[in-house]
Amino acid sequence: MAAATALLGAVAAAPPAARDWTAAPAAGRPYAYLEGPAGSVLQDTLSVTNPGTAPLTVRLSGQGAPVSFAARTVTVPARTRADVPFAVTVTADTPPGEHRGTVRAATADREVRVDLRLRVSGPHLAALTVEDVHVDADTGALRYTLVNRGTTALAPRLAVRAEGLLGTVLDRPDRALPLTLRPGERATRTEPWPDPPALDSVTVRLTATAPGAAPATARAEAAFASGPALTGTAGLLLAAAAGVVHVARRRRSRTQRAPEGATP
Repeated sequence: MAAATALLGAVAAAPPAARDWTAAPAAGRPYAYLEGPAGSVLQDTLSVTNPGTAPLTVRLSGQGAPVSFAARTVTVPARTRADVPFAVTVTADTPPGEHRGTVRAATADREVRVDLRLRVSGPHLAALTVEDVHVDADTGALRYTLVNRGTTALAPRLAVRAEGLLGTVLDRPDRALPLTLRPGERATRTEPWPDPPALDSVTVRLTATAPGAAPATARAEAAFASGPALTGTAGLLLAAAAGVVHVARRRRSRTQRAPEGATP
C-alpha cells in the first residue's frame, strides 16, 4: 500500500504531457468576439499555454474568416503562456450581421479550434437592379444581368412580359431564380423564349424582385421577321397589289366604253 501511495504521488506531481497544451482567447473568454464596420481591420489575441517540460511549436491559421498572424508558427517555452495577436480583415463588401469563423492552433498530433464570432455593423439595405437586357431576334433568348447593390444577400425572383403590335405575346409570372447574390455581386443569365413571334415588333419588360428590395424593371425592344413569315407577307402584298391593279383596269375600261353607248 505504501508503494502504491508513493506511485500515485509521483504521477500527481509529474508535469502535464505536451498533449495537454491549450489555446483559447485571451482573458479566459469562451470564444473570440470582434465587432466593427465593413472595410476595417479588427484585432484580438490568442493565448497558447504550454504546461509541459519542453518547448512547444504550434502552427496558427484561420478558417471561414480572413485571419492573419504576424507569424504562422510560434514556439512556446516550457511552463509558459504566449499571447499571440491576430487580425481579421473585414472587406468592404462584407454584409452587416453575424459571421462565423475559426482560429486554429495545431501541432503534429493535436489541433485546437477556437470559435471566432464576427459582428459587422452597418445598416441593412436591400437593393436590386436588372441591367443590360438584350433580345436575340433569331432565337428569342433574353439575356440580362442582375446586380445586388445593397448590403445584404438577396434571393431574386423574375417576371417577364412582352407586348407586340396586336397585344401580349409573352407573360411569365414571377418565380424564384436558382441563385443568391451577395452584396456587390452580379450575375448574367439567359431566359429562353422558344416560340417568339414570327413577324412582330415587341417590347420586352423584365421585373426583378427580392425580399425587402424595391422591384427593378428594365425594357428592351426587338423586331422579329423570319424568312417564311416575310415570304408569306410578301405574297399577300403582291396578291393585294394585283387585286388593286385589276380593279383599276376594270374601272378604266368602263369609263372608256361609256361615250359609245351614250344618248345624243
